[in-house]
Amino acid sequence: MSPSAGGLVVFLLSVQDGPQRPSVSVSPSAEMLEGDSVTLTCSADANPAASYTWYKEDGTSDPRLLSEEPQLVFSSIQSSDSGNYSCTAENQLGRKTSDFISIDVKYGPQRPSVSASPSAEMLEGDSVTLTCSADANPAASYTWYKQDGTSDPRLLSKEPQLVFSSIQSSDSGNYSCTAENQLGRKTSDFISINVKYGPQRPSVSVSPSAEMLEGDSVTLTCSTDANPAASYTWYKEHEDSPRASGQIFTITDFTAEHSGNYYCEAQNEMGRSNSTLLLITESAVDGTTRIIHITRWTLVSVMLIVLLLFCLWTRKKKAVSSTTEPHESREAVEMDLHPEYEDLSDMAAQREDPEEQEDQV
Repeated sequence: MSPSAGGLVVFLLSVQDGPQRPSVSVSPSAEMLEGDSVTLTCSADANPAASYTWYKEDGTSDPRLLSEEPQLVFSSIQSSDSGNYSCTAENQLGRKTSDFISIDVKYGPQRPSVSASPSAEMLEGDSVTLTCSADANPAASYTWYKQDGTSDPRLLSKEPQLVFSSIQSSDSGNYSCTAENQLGRKTSDFISINVKYGPQRPSVSVSPSAEMLEGDSVTLTCSTDANPAASYTWYKEHEDSPRASGQIFTITDFTAEHSGNYYCEAQNEMGRSNSTLLLITESAVDGTTRIIHITRWTLVSVMLIVLLLFCLWTRKKKAVSSTTEPHESREAVEMDLHPEYEDLSDMAAQREDPEEQEDQV
């Protein structure tokens, strides 16, 4: 109460009241992006003035207390700050709680995670699903790729899931996915798909592939596509016991007894498969081939013998020539040393000539 100029008494009444339902505002009110500064403000009409408390609804029965200030400030708001918030205004006359305000923080995709179902061993023909997922706001779109050993992976699908209704050995490899929205794009790590399968029909090669002669070394090689890798066993047709084990089978001294049909068996934990028969016949070492082979060596031997005889004959001729020439030279020397023999020969010839003449007369 206070006096007035006219002598009147004025009474100032202060009506106390508990808080009204608080109102909540957010700044900025536009789209919130991760990293932005955001302020929530709580206000309520109350007398005396109210105190404020901020809560976040975490999906439990009791909201989580955050602050006891009129403003709740996020200096760098994060995706984890998205959620429903409320505040209470309280004085000694009462307590009121605001409606929830929803905070929706936008952000680009996190690195996607990839899962495979079934996650255990994958067998050829199984149904297999790969799933890509990433935390993003707004929700991300997904793209699947397969690494084919080139610089650019091959695009497979634009769905969150990549489904193989009947997976094949050719589907083995490294896969990745990307998650993308208007705020960013992220790529997952590779996931390796390893499809197991039994051996395909083995192929067999023989070396040397040309004509084989008795006594030659012959090598047979077996190969197949299998996962896990196959083991190999060699058989000869109509024989129960294996001839050898391992990818390579070598016959070191081929004979007619080795002729026949051979095949290899490839086996792993998924199954087994036999090659077609490989025929190694006696014709590869038949009589004609032997005759040609023997004739060739016979001709070579005869030529060597002829050459040897010719060498011996030549050598002997030279030896005879060397012994004859010194004998003739010695007779010539002796005649030169006794010239009287030449005169006697001439005189004898002269005596014989008249007698021959008389006979002729």
